[in-house]
Amino acid sequence: MLDELDRRLIASTQGGLPLVPRPYEAVAAELGVSADWVTARLRTMLDQGLIRRIGAVPDHMRLGYTANGMTVWNVADDRVDELGAKVGALPSVSHCYRRPRALPDWPYNLFAMVHGQAQAEVEREAARIRALLGEACSGADILYSTAILKKTGLRLARP
Repeated sequence: MLDELDRRLIASTQGGLPLVPRPYEAVAAELGVSADWVTARLRTMLDQGLIRRIGAVPDHMRLGYTANGMTVWNVADDRVDELGAKVGALPSVSHCYRRPRALPDWPYNLFAMVHGQAQAEVEREAARIRALLGEACSGADILYSTAILKKTGLRLARP
């Protein structure tokens, strides 16, 4: 159960951590507690499943990566986990995951997000992925982002 201090902690972090060198110290100062308490309480909330994760969500477009392509791959089922781990480890891939196919229209089961400063850069990275997948891949495509959707974390309901 959340107490009032937990609610204040969530409210102070739900829009993102402060962009300062020591964000947990800034949150702690706002709440009148120690930075150790903030990190310990957030860890407890993670362990209890009250929050799922704490992570950085970069705005790739503001960082100069205006060509953002979700590469989609039709990979042999018996190799998708093995090859997906290799694709996900590439420096050009920000996230990679397996999803079920939706046959007959959607044969792809491996997704890998690639960011570049131009579409040609994304296509070069996709060619590297294609080479890594080899004969286990029987089809691919690149879906380019046209807008950034607002990403948000935990939000407390207002009474």
